[in-house]
Amino acid sequence: MGMVTQAMDGVGSEPGAFGKRIMELAERLAQWSEIPDGLTCTYLSHAHRSVAAEIRNWMRQAGLVTEIDAVANVVGRYAASDPAARTLIVASHYDTVRNAGKYDGRLGVLTALVLVEHLKRLGRELPVHLDVIAFSEEEGVRFSSSFLGSRAVAGRFDGKLLERQDADGHTLAAVMRDAGLDPARIPTLARRREELMGYLEVHIEQGPVLLEEGLPVGIVSAIAGSVRSSVTITGTAGHAGTVPMTRRHDAAAAAAELVLYVERRCAQEPTLVGTVGQFFVPNGATNIIPGRCELTLDIRAGDDAARDAAVSDVAAEIARIAARRGVSIESREVQRTATVPCSPRLQSLLADAVARAGITPRHLPSGAGHDAMMFDGLTDVAMLFVRCGNGGVSHSPREIITAEDADIAARVMLDAVLRLAETS
Repeated sequence: MGMVTQAMDGVGSEPGAFGKRIMELAERLAQWSEIPDGLTCTYLSHAHRSVAAEIRNWMRQAGLVTEIDAVANVVGRYAASDPAARTLIVASHYDTVRNAGKYDGRLGVLTALVLVEHLKRLGRELPVHLDVIAFSEEEGVRFSSSFLGSRAVAGRFDGKLLERQDADGHTLAAVMRDAGLDPARIPTLARRREELMGYLEVHIEQGPVLLEEGLPVGIVSAIAGSVRSSVTITGTAGHAGTVPMTRRHDAAAAAAELVLYVERRCAQEPTLVGTVGQFFVPNGATNIIPGRCELTLDIRAGDDAARDAAVSDVAAEIARIAARRGVSIESREVQRTATVPCSPRLQSLLADAVARAGITPRHLPSGAGHDAMMFDGLTDVAMLFVRCGNGGVSHSPREIITAEDADIAARVMLDAVLRLAETS
């Protein structure tokens, strides 16, 4: 990959330096976890707050004007000489799922950090403000609501979210106040359309396409929209040995039928996927017919029409299952996000930077949601995917990337940021 270094005018950093530093920083952040033998870092846990403090320190050392804002985003500004200049945001998130990998979300934060470290070393001024943002919450693990950090910055934070409770019954508002944050200040974090010139995000692919095609990076064409629901099935509990099979109203059996229908329905179209990620039988026991079952449902597609058609079909099947089995089924939608097409202009900018690095530009959709989605309609958005190893697995300790790929991604992003800034 020698041509990568040669293609970057003014990079001035030895080959591999960016990638090596990104990997080292990712290892350092992984030392803070809520579990002893893996990585879990959920919103405003002790581990989460420690990671935020470390990122803030690194940003300050890089010369950024830095703060931890009202939702615990870590925000650093590489300021232009003109205070009235527009702002380019380069961002991602630092929270994780449970038992996570080290690179989902954090790769984008650390890539942005090494870029500004490099610009600072060179004394390179930009004609735009460059804001590096480490969003505090994207995964939705603790309060079952994703994108808390980016929602606030994009002006999409719904105050009703403050009433959400975690598994211990603590409200989001109370947890924020205990952490020294002021929920009343959240509306002040919203950016204005006229002050922004774009949003860029680096993220691991979370899939096998780049790995199978032998490409280190790819350009995201669109981010799939999703509908998430919480489903509760209520049947009739009874003794496992005394109730005849024909007299049962088994909540778990009804749930199993629904799970298999979701699988069949969502296998009918190429970009459509459906997942039951949680499945519970509360107070279940070996010798009791399940009287209640709770599950989650996540349906996504590359376009909203295909997704919504599947959601409608699942709702109709829920009604049929309930009638056939003599159970009641309540489905409550908890989150809906629209499909977000990435900016053709910024896609082209990234593709040109990838080509200058000696790599064939590859455009591909994202089936996962990302913070970039929150900025749709506010400013142009684009994303650069980085190849995953281990078959493309993510949200797992088996999630891996290489230092070489991280280095290539950083150099491509530096090229794109410099050229975008100069066209402001």
